[in-house]
Amino acid sequence: MGIKKVNIENYKCFKGIFSLELKDGINILVGNNESGKSTILEAINLALTGVIRGKYLKNNLSQYLFNTHVVDEYLNAINSGENPSLPSITIEIFFNDDYPRFEGNGNSERKTECGVILKIEFDPEYQGEYEELISSSEEITTIPIEYYKITWKSCARESVTSRMIPLKSVIIDSTSNRYNNGSDIYISRIIRDDLEDKEKVELSQAYRKMKQSFMQDNSVAAINKKIIEKSKLTDKKLNISVDLSTQNSWETSLMTYLDKVPFHQIGMGEQCIVKTNLALEHHKSKEANLILLEEPECHLSHTKLNELMKNIANVCENKQIIVTTHSSFIANKLGLDNLLLVNDQMVTTFSDLTKDTYDFFKKLPGYQTLRIIFCKKAVLVEGDSDELVFQKAYMRENGGKLPIEDGIDVISVKLTFKRFLEIAKKINKPVAVITDNDGDYDNNITKKYLDYEKVSCIKIFADDRNELKTLEPQFVDANRDSLKALCEVIALDYSKYSEIKEITHYMTTNKTTWALKLFESESDTKIDYPKYIKDAVEWCNG
Repeated sequence: MGIKKVNIENYKCFKGIFSLELKDGINILVGNNESGKSTILEAINLALTGVIRGKYLKNNLSQYLFNTHVVDEYLNAINSGENPSLPSITIEIFFNDDYPRFEGNGNSERKTECGVILKIEFDPEYQGEYEELISSSEEITTIPIEYYKITWKSCARESVTSRMIPLKSVIIDSTSNRYNNGSDIYISRIIRDDLEDKEKVELSQAYRKMKQSFMQDNSVAAINKKIIEKSKLTDKKLNISVDLSTQNSWETSLMTYLDKVPFHQIGMGEQCIVKTNLALEHHKSKEANLILLEEPECHLSHTKLNELMKNIANVCENKQIIVTTHSSFIANKLGLDNLLLVNDQMVTTFSDLTKDTYDFFKKLPGYQTLRIIFCKKAVLVEGDSDELVFQKAYMRENGGKLPIEDGIDVISVKLTFKRFLEIAKKINKPVAVITDNDGDYDNNITKKYLDYEKVSCIKIFADDRNELKTLEPQFVDANRDSLKALCEVIALDYSKYSEIKEITHYMTTNKTTWALKLFESESDTKIDYPKYIKDAVEWCNG
């Protein structure tokens, strides 16, 4: 059993209804910060368990669960003398298997579905008190959350509890770094929850014996005697001991060690691996149909991340997994066809990429697949020299700012432009290609990129003169009347290199060297750039 669809309405960053369709197996959520990836995981887990951040929702109701724009609209309207409806939150989870007890049309789509609906809404029982509140002269600055109720029902309109819901989920966030007396709360909770009741009792007894031994130690007894003698504030005895004030006080007092090193003192990468693996091996995870995994790449090298991904794939076999990530490595490794791009409350899938493109990125995980997704615009270039030259040209026209400072990512992709363009076309991402004609503009530019000629988000920039095959002769030609200045900018001895042919030969055989000198130069205003480079900069600024 798994989830086939999620509807989220007015919850945190989602204003109005946001819908997400999921597939069996692995689902990879990608998107910029604040796009709602973590909110989706939180909402799913909340609707299936009634728990948010480790606490029951009924004890954790807050105005901050509501979308801020919806809240502002309500407050502006109510303080303007209007009588708007109170905001509400709805999270609907539709199962991909039939379960008669949860089947019905009691959902927002009014279709027969199998699933659960969790709502945070106004309770009509408080209608009188609410009307009295809004009729008063008092300015309302927050949602009156005290008049709200939580309803948790099946699509069959019957009330449910977490025990009744057939789909079990577990959310794993290895990035959590909350500590209590030096012990990581996350890992302590995993260990605590995985112990049998008998084992918990045995651990408590062992802890109590440790306290007794501590108190009976001669040095501790002598210190307590001294403390009692010096304490004049009360008639009661003041002494030091070990905390046993609660039944499970050992949970916050015991320290977790890894190879004799306190857990919080080991590297963050190792902490993430241990936390994730412990959570995956936890009995609740084994019982769960759905694994919700938050950014597993945090603090991990590619090698460690590869090991973790293999373990996740093995442990979670026959389970549905929803992963949030910013890592191209994870996206490529787990499959671009499993990718779900979340952006501006819209979802784009990569399921219909050609097999060649899909295989290409899967085999070459070093390629920054997701860079083209996260940027405002992308500029694809062939190599390092093209990247340096374009960035310097952009800086000259934009007050010294690098393209990335304006959300424009310059990506060196060698000769694999069309692989990236297939993704750009799919997600309607503005992308420019800066490329050489290699002596045959008609075949290498016009015919090669014919499929993208009418794609509005894609623009190809290249010089159409076949005699100027690459960037170097094109750059020299743009400065044919200022060769001395060009030599000065790229740190070339003009007395030895004063002819177009000589300078072109040097630049062609020392591509990165001259481009780096240009990039570092403060006097590039004395020279010009090829027209197609300037056109690409203008496109970026458009």
